[in-house]
Amino acid sequence: MANGGPVEHGYPHLETVRAAITALYRRLSYDTVQAFSASVAPADVAFCDTDDLHLGAQRVAREIVRHFRLPDARLIVGFREMTHAAHVELAAGPEYFVELNDRFRTHRRDIGAALAHEVTHVYLHRLDLSFPTTAENEILTDTVATYLGAGWLLLDAYREDGVSSQKLGYLTPEEFGYVLAKRSLFFGEDPSVWFTSAQAYTAYARGLDRARQDGRQPPLTAAGWAGRRRYAHDRRHASGVPPTAPYSFSPDPAGRLRVSFPCPTCHQRIRVPVRGRVRARCALCRTVLECDT
Repeated sequence: MANGGPVEHGYPHLETVRAAITALYRRLSYDTVQAFSASVAPADVAFCDTDDLHLGAQRVAREIVRHFRLPDARLIVGFREMTHAAHVELAAGPEYFVELNDRFRTHRRDIGAALAHEVTHVYLHRLDLSFPTTAENEILTDTVATYLGAGWLLLDAYREDGVSSQKLGYLTPEEFGYVLAKRSLFFGEDPSVWFTSAQAYTAYARGLDRARQDGRQPPLTAAGWAGRRRYAHDRRHASGVPPTAPYSFSPDPAGRLRVSFPCPTCHQRIRVPVRGRVRARCALCRTVLECDT
């Protein structure tokens, strides 16, 4: 939890974020991801200063548990002094003990954001979905929370001005915006109307620009002139494609050239023949892609 200190910006965890989206689709399937088409509603997790602290925290926790379809999971929420925003004990269940930073006693509107991250930990624990390191697991947790409709709360908790700052979660604001934009493009949902933080809105707009760039990379037909020209050059010199390129070439068993590139929705790599206009369908997220190979 960045509290008054510097907030990291940019996309330092982008590759891990993309790997997390792919892992989520592989673990859940397209149909299960589709079941999360509606985000957590602002009214369901609203918390005003006149609400009872403990009863209000339990109510918000129940709403987020319900969103993640964990009917037999019960969260017991308490408060104590700590460095991090929150902590959850990942036991066998069905009861999970969540501790929130004492700071939330007086910053109640952000309790939903902290609980969204911790409930996602429980959800991933139940799915048995994890990454090798603790740092990667935290990125996975923020990414899944956001992609499945609860993480907009984490981005909205980001506030920064000339004298103070606050950010929850392990993604940068722009990375939260990127994942939220991925969700928005997939479900056709506009989360920007829910933001109470002007800085969150700006981060989402930047993330949306970055997410749209994923759909404009060659060999997709939406790629711009410069990208198409670079792709044509690399195709002629298939063995010398730079490692920074989003695509790579390889021969099939019959010796015909094929191109491999990441799906702009779920980032699973797709391989299609190099033969001009091709329509491809991602087997993981079912996105139909128009390509010019």
